[in-house]
Amino acid sequence: MLVVKVGTRVLTHHDGRLNEERIASLAEDVNAVRESGRRVVLVSSGAVGAGMSQLGLTQRPTDLAKLQAVAAIGQTNLIQTYDRTFQKHGRRAAQVLLTADDFNNRTQYLNVRNTLLSLLAFDAIPIINENDTVAVDELMTTFGDNDRLAALVTNLLRAPLLVILSDVEGLYDGDPANQQSRLISTVTNLDGSIRRLVCAKQTGVSKGGMGSKLDAAQSVIAAGENAIIASGHQRGVLGRILAGDEIGTLLLAEGKSVSPRKRWIGFSVRSRGKLLLDDGAVRAITREGRSLLAIGITAAEGQFCKGDIVSLCDGQGREVARGLTNYRAAEVQQIRGLPSKPIAQVLGHSPYDEVIHRDNLALVSWK
Repeated sequence: MLVVKVGTRVLTHHDGRLNEERIASLAEDVNAVRESGRRVVLVSSGAVGAGMSQLGLTQRPTDLAKLQAVAAIGQTNLIQTYDRTFQKHGRRAAQVLLTADDFNNRTQYLNVRNTLLSLLAFDAIPIINENDTVAVDELMTTFGDNDRLAALVTNLLRAPLLVILSDVEGLYDGDPANQQSRLISTVTNLDGSIRRLVCAKQTGVSKGGMGSKLDAAQSVIAAGENAIIASGHQRGVLGRILAGDEIGTLLLAEGKSVSPRKRWIGFSVRSRGKLLLDDGAVRAITREGRSLLAIGITAAEGQFCKGDIVSLCDGQGREVARGLTNYRAAEVQQIRGLPSKPIAQVLGHSPYDEVIHRDNLALVSWK
């Protein structure tokens, strides 16, 4: 199985209108992959661009209400275009619109997974998009959420590969517009030196950027899967990738595959707070596979309740893990830095020795 994310600039003309010829080419490519026996899930941008085409607009609206209205109009056109092109290959497109709440709530999360697997069993091609008409953050931020959405779907389905199709060939060691810059074919360690290669780019249509794509790739490779960033303008790019051709930038998995539940904890649910840890606690949870005890917590931030997901950060504020807390924020403030024994005396009760048990903890990064 592979999850394919295709960006706005791949699907639209230079003036922002939907490029139906490009969608037809993409559908042909996806169908060829499906004919090879592999399942494909498509995360597609382009609703706003499609709406601009329908309304004859040449500039992306900046007013939120107008932007959401354009997206609502465009989403219909977008899915009809996909369905019409896939029908030529004997398949149907299935529209799936998601919001962050679908991933934050465990029951909804599993329902989404079951629905997607059922659609694949019907031999349909799921076309997933952020629900632009209600998702305010997705429309207003500089880097769109569809890169992150694709990563969330990849981890949800435990797909071995995420392919991000962009308007550039991949990650370069300099500005892609500079002829001296060279494409980086493989990334084995997505560290600070790689992130510093990213060039900020202002666009009038798309909301993503290479930084957003690297963030999406990070959550996939940290969960033990692989990601590729490649150009969506190449005909047959998916088939060539699966044939083993050296295309774009391959980001290799950082370790063994993470269990579905820990993917949900570490890479799907939004964090409700932050715990800062001392060096001993960081070492215990990242290197020794141990639970988080109160004695290793130096500070607590945010208002979280028992059972919420919280971020675990080292002394420099870098997130290393996430977990389900056994105590609410006010209680953690009282017991931080204390051994386990005095907790009952301080709080009047001590239901748990651990603030976060190792079974409810997922590593995000430990490099």
